Amino acid sequence: MSCYEIEALRLGLMNVLGTEDESARQHAEKELEGHLDGPVGALAAAETLAEVERHLDAALVDLEAEIAETSEDAPEYDYLRGRLVAVRDAERAVQRLTTQGESVLDGLGEAHDVLHEAFPVEDE
Repeated sequence: MSCYEIEALRLGLMNVLGTEDESARQHAEKELEGHLDGPVGALAAAETLAEVERHLDAALVDLEAEIAETSEDAPEYDYLRGRLVAVRDAERAVQRLTTQGESVLDGLGEAHDVLHEAFPVEDE
């Protein structure tokens, strides 16, 4: 069994961050062979944090449905539950990344405003 959501998330974040680690990309793509349909595939192809968040949420919904359909006696049940915990944790990490990025943007806007207050630009 593989944690498709985590590998797809890694690929999506590599896209967003512009990471060019070919060995990591190839490893993730190999793990996902045959599983790039639906939200997992969309997550792997995400190019923005907003897309990552949206597709990760959809992948979580699918994973929760898979767990609901799996008997608690099934050998894979505990693994699926563990996978759910890991993916939810990853979801929180992505939310923190988005929040921190927005904070950086806000700080740059404030710095820009302070700079213009200190050194006003006269219109010509």
